[in-house]
Amino acid sequence: MKQYLAGNIRNIALAGHGNSGKTALGEAMLLKAGEIDRMGGSFDFDPEEIKRQVSVSASMYPLVWGDVKVNIMDTPGLFDFAGGMYEGVRAAESVIIAVSAKSGVAVGTEKAYKLAKDMGKARMFFITKMDGEHADFYKAFDALKAQFGASVCPIVVPHMNGDAVECYVDLVANKAYAYDAKGNRKDADMPDLGGRLEEFASAISEAIAETDEALLEKFFEGEAFTKEEIIKGLHEGVKTGAITPVLCGSGTTLAGIDLLLDSIASNLPPAAESAGEAATGADGKPVDIACADDAPLSAFVFKTVADPFVGKLSYVKVISGKLSSEFAPVNSRTGQPERLGKIIFVKGKKQEETAALTAGDIGAVTKLGDTVTGDSLCDPKRVVSFEQIKFPLPTLQMAVKVKKKGEEGKVAQGMHRLKEEDPTIGFTSNSETKQQLISGLGEQHLDVVLSKLRQKFAVDIDLITPRVPYRETIRKKVNVQGKHKKQTGGSGQYGDVWIEFEPYDGDELLFETRVVGGTVPKNFFPAVDKGLQEAVNTGVVAGYPVVGLKATLHDGSYHAVDSSEMAFKLAAMLAYRNGMPQANPVLLEPIGNLKVTIPDSNTGDVMGELNKRRGRVLGMNPTDDGMQEIEGEVPMSEMHDFTTFLRSTAQGRGSYVFKFERYEQLPQMLEDSVKEEAKRMQEEEN
Repeated sequence: MKQYLAGNIRNIALAGHGNSGKTALGEAMLLKAGEIDRMGGSFDFDPEEIKRQVSVSASMYPLVWGDVKVNIMDTPGLFDFAGGMYEGVRAAESVIIAVSAKSGVAVGTEKAYKLAKDMGKARMFFITKMDGEHADFYKAFDALKAQFGASVCPIVVPHMNGDAVECYVDLVANKAYAYDAKGNRKDADMPDLGGRLEEFASAISEAIAETDEALLEKFFEGEAFTKEEIIKGLHEGVKTGAITPVLCGSGTTLAGIDLLLDSIASNLPPAAESAGEAATGADGKPVDIACADDAPLSAFVFKTVADPFVGKLSYVKVISGKLSSEFAPVNSRTGQPERLGKIIFVKGKKQEETAALTAGDIGAVTKLGDTVTGDSLCDPKRVVSFEQIKFPLPTLQMAVKVKKKGEEGKVAQGMHRLKEEDPTIGFTSNSETKQQLISGLGEQHLDVVLSKLRQKFAVDIDLITPRVPYRETIRKKVNVQGKHKKQTGGSGQYGDVWIEFEPYDGDELLFETRVVGGTVPKNFFPAVDKGLQEAVNTGVVAGYPVVGLKATLHDGSYHAVDSSEMAFKLAAMLAYRNGMPQANPVLLEPIGNLKVTIPDSNTGDVMGELNKRRGRVLGMNPTDDGMQEIEGEVPMSEMHDFTTFLRSTAQGRGSYVFKFERYEQLPQMLEDSVKEEAKRMQEEEN
């Protein structure tokens, strides 16, 4: 593939709700442009995508339309794989949102639009599946207008004959086109759309008028815009977000796809205009980087593919300058130069080697050692860092159960590689519960993680509910003796302490001394403290660590010959074992602070669910985007499947943040089940 300058490059992301026809739309564009000779497999080629028939990660494929290169990033529509949508939208200047003519505006439509708007990307809607039964363009269009406001502007509309599309009307060119079974178009007579045609023409004129003062004045004077003014006005309006064009067609029959490609070339902003970004210089000050070929190199890594056999593949977007294997750029995060492997154009699962990537273009580099997603590669003379991708946080956490003992190391190694590839995956090892924990965006997300561990790293695991890190404490003050006395023929062992145990408000053991008269020499105080510090790691109720415990050494005795640090350490541990059962020990459970953002219509459902989960609602506040935020406190043991509940209840519109807050006493009715679980855990470890 030949090199293109930034003025002739369009970087677009395809986004939308699952099953909206987004991937089929991308395939249709490639077929229409002559890049492929048949539909299927250009974007969804990963084994998991083939098995599930859905996109699970972002993939790219370039095409050429006239003198314009279009880099297409196809992004997942399912919420479990939202990380891929964030990567694709981050790398693009424009986002085309697929909307099904049958189901209309869905949650995925709203999410894709919001993400594109938040990232400052130009937006375009394409109403798909116009060849399907019950397709209703005008219902879908009216829903878009109602949901996203006056910026929604029709560019291509269908003329229906019953349930079939008779022709498509290009409102900008004021022409109608009919399509044959192979997607080839021919001119058609302009149909009678009734009042709709005037309504749409007026909407276009009004939207264009808002982009320029001279055009606005011309609009108020009732003068018609020229075709050049319409094209220029549309281009400016789309670039600024003032206009969101709506087109339509079919990814199956290819009808309307050429009109979409024409609109991409003429209406969406080229990389030269919109690929420049704000960055942070090496001195910490903000700096604007323009998309220019003659500037120092700066590039952003927006995606990583980690394969144990092929190696690492880093997807990069060149913001300025030229990325060439003859030049070793600096990674601004590490401060070290990176030796580049092969530079390639990515065409789905195929790769085409190239000498360089120019400003505004997208490709990939093999075998970058220390570079990860979110890193910036720069000319050493101008080191800058671009804004990181703010990926959604993983919320569903499960514990690992290996099917073969001793493979925990393989799990950790595999998860480290998969986290490079998918930043929405979480992985930690909890030393207290002795479990490896994997987290993701949902059940399907974790299911894909398990499949990849099995396929790529030959390790088979099951996922189970994570153990809860309970604590123990006391509710009563006690005074007990701990006496260690042993005679073994030679020198004996003797340590005798009286310790007062009482509750206090703190997490760590608080050790104090109140010894008078030298009954316990000061040089043995540290040994007593050490014995207690070790003892509190194991409680007497269910074996969980003890918190909120104050221990005061106030009396005891010693032997001039047989006393030792070890003897007093053991005496302290005996005092602990004797005293804890008498001090009304109880179990504590971790409580977290929960902030749930949901549509107003779901507040009752969520508040009721929090009550079922033994939670307390602390308050409710409206947010800037018309949602409601419910704040509450919920036991951690009740939260492991909250992601699934929220996804089902709010149809994917909800989100939440949950953070540990403190420990509270576990209700007595639940103590027996926690004790049984602790007993099983100890048996497994032994």
